[in-house]
Amino acid sequence: MAITNRIAVGPQRGQKAFSLQTLPPAPAVEKAGDNVARTGGFSLHAGIAAKAHQREKLERLCRYIARPAVVTERVSLTRQGDISVALKTPYRDGTTHVVFQPLHFIARLAALVPRPRVNLTRFHGLFAPNNSYRAQITPAGRGRQGKGEPSRTEPQKRQAMTWAQRLKRVFRIDIETCEHCGGAVRVIALAHPCAPRI
Repeated sequence: MAITNRIAVGPQRGQKAFSLQTLPPAPAVEKAGDNVARTGGFSLHAGIAAKAHQREKLERLCRYIARPAVVTERVSLTRQGDISVALKTPYRDGTTHVVFQPLHFIARLAALVPRPRVNLTRFHGLFAPNNSYRAQITPAGRGRQGKGEPSRTEPQKRQAMTWAQRLKRVFRIDIETCEHCGGAVRVIALAHPCAPRI
């Protein structure tokens, strides 16, 4: 529903969301070499690449991928109490704003919340979980072992990051260091949601 700009809930389900077209439609011009594919309401842009030494370009790309779903500075209330979202880049038909009723706007936001215990990262090709070459190209040797291949050694198994290391790397949360004294913290108990109650 969202990619076709239609309302998903309520009595107006299936109808197009109200949009403001304050600019004239842009002429349809396809540039050669854009490396952009569009189908079924989706678009895939493959025209940007970052080399290993281009750290600033890579950071800009990562910030773009991790951007929030809604920029609060572009959201406002109309006099009728509806939610108006200003588009960063106008659509080709001249649309600059999309207007939602509060319930429809919340339905759009709720659709972005991932279901619990669902893996949000999908790997394809050589990095796919069942690819027979994955164990040969990942640093920790993770992946399905092919027939006749030796199983991972203990040093290879230890190469995989621990949960604490991942927290520190991704979110800069260091649970192995005391925030008050700076000393080392050790695990004294582990609470598992499936553990039997005592």
